[in-house]
Amino acid sequence: QVQLVESGGGLVQAGGSLRLSCAASGRTFSRYAMGWFRQAPGKEREFVATISWSGGSTYYTGSVKGRFTISRDNAKNTVYLQMNSLKPEDTAVYYCAAKVALSGSYYYTADREYDYWGRGTQVTVSS
Repeated sequence: QVQLVESGGGLVQAGGSLRLSCAASGRTFSRYAMGWFRQAPGKEREFVATISWSGGSTYYTGSVKGRFTISRDNAKNTVYLQMNSLKPEDTAVYYCAAKVALSGSYYYTADREYDYWGRGTQVTVSS
């Protein structure tokens, strides 16, 4: 069982930055691939970024590539999402998710593949 708690959301102007954190409970965090997803009002939840449990493999959705960076610190049981050059269309509730991975190089982009979810943190980008 893994519990995930997101933090770091808030209100920021377009062009600004935020860093989201997701703290995980449990001793086997280092065996979980992690993902960030987001859901804007009236829209379906969408994939944002994912990282393998080794941290060596990452993948991003096209709209955030070059602006967002996912990283993890297995010693701190935490995954991060550094968000730069934020745009109003990035406004959403951001969720982190965890999945037991087959190996250190695996990552996952589909929300149905994930086993555990946090409650989300609101990110609002004003124009």
